[in-house]
Amino acid sequence: MKRAAIIVAGGTGTRMGSAVPKQFLLVAGKPILQHTLEVFHRFDENMFLVLVLPHHQIAYWEDLCCQYAFSVPYVVAEGGETRFHSVKNGLALVPEDVEYIGVHDGVRPLVSMDTLKRCFSGEAKAIVPVIDLNDSIRCLYDGGSQSVDRSKYKAVQTPQVFLRECILSAYNQPYEVVFTDDASVVEKAGYPIELTVGNRENIKITTPLDLRLAEWMLEDGIS
Repeated sequence: MKRAAIIVAGGTGTRMGSAVPKQFLLVAGKPILQHTLEVFHRFDENMFLVLVLPHHQIAYWEDLCCQYAFSVPYVVAEGGETRFHSVKNGLALVPEDVEYIGVHDGVRPLVSMDTLKRCFSGEAKAIVPVIDLNDSIRCLYDGGSQSVDRSKYKAVQTPQVFLRECILSAYNQPYEVVFTDDASVVEKAGYPIELTVGNRENIKITTPLDLRLAEWMLEDGIS
């Protein structure tokens, strides 16, 4: 089974409070994005990797690759106006013989091998890793809020993995603002989404606290 992963990295670093886009920040001695690409290459060295970056960030990334001797093979696609358009640009570069395509956040370098195995198992046309919610949650409505049963909700992670035909068909739809992730795009096209267990360490590095947690986990080999 031939597999591909589209790594989407279009962050600006605003919430991180950094002038450097978050995917390029150093953690455990390397740019975050380098860790992420290496995880997928370790999982399957034959996996076709597509990195999606904003046009104005590509040269900066290439300089980082030289500086940190990055050698994982990949191709680059230019990002689009939204995540939807960025993923669509990445899909255009995936070879025709690839059977399953995953889409992953560039700032999730701590996805585990077990999570990748479950997501790329080939047992479903569309599969998404999720984890349980630990905190109580409330639903907002006009004028107030109401407690809801957290067991009926899951926190969604990436990679979200799809049979080639499913994701290509889904991304032929017109863009809608309700498309918050790839599963929402594929679901709108009529395909059911199956859930699998993610790993709690698979955090999306967005804030300075996330960065410190990732530093600790990567240095200790936790994922």
